[in-house]
Amino acid sequence: MNATGSRGSAEDTPVRPHPLDHPVRAALTGPHAGFARRRGRVLCYPADVSPWLALPEDATDEDWADAAALAGPGGYLVLMGHRSPPPASWETTFYADGVQLVGPGTLGTVTARDEEAVRLGPADVPEILDLVERTRPGPFLPRTIELGTYLGIRRHGALVAMAGERLRAAGWCEISAVCTAPEHRGQGLAARLVLAVCDGIRDRGETPFLHAAADNTNAVRLYESLGFRLRRTTCFLGVRAPG
Repeated sequence: MNATGSRGSAEDTPVRPHPLDHPVRAALTGPHAGFARRRGRVLCYPADVSPWLALPEDATDEDWADAAALAGPGGYLVLMGHRSPPPASWETTFYADGVQLVGPGTLGTVTARDEEAVRLGPADVPEILDLVERTRPGPFLPRTIELGTYLGIRRHGALVAMAGERLRAAGWCEISAVCTAPEHRGQGLAARLVLAVCDGIRDRGETPFLHAAADNTNAVRLYESLGFRLRRTTCFLGVRAPG
């Protein structure tokens, strides 16, 4: 009953936000809570794990001050879906429009398991960082591999392609760090690894999703060919805290 004594309507029921509307916050208050660094209303990952920052949509000067305290002088952070510029004391390092794509619950008759894909671990991090430096799929730091399963394909012992899991929200897992060494592109390695990572995600009863730059049409086309569909547009904002 509401205050007037009549039953509340559907409009009276608060609408809970979808986990993917704010995936960084959903991850840091959910499956990745063990990584969360918090100050006031602001959350982020440790600096050697990921630069993702969860900042309220109605961020105040106090929120930005808390973010600066978490980042440390000159610390680098990345926000998703935050279109307002940071305070003047902060440096904006980049801004890019992006897309969020969600995968199907199944891939039909597609065989996703890949015998050539191997699980990567801490000992592989130096080689991963070298591949990331050459291919620029997005931030990958010394402890990023702790966020989930990362798979790679090797040729003659060298790591030439990889993909893995990053943000996790209740029932959802993000595919990230999809990259292939330039000399091995055009062989379908990225598609194979995305399917293999999807397979592991679905085995846990979760649904895969991913993000891409809106102007990276080749990547978006690849993901759509694998069954991913646009859920929403977003943006990525890189900032550096006052020194």
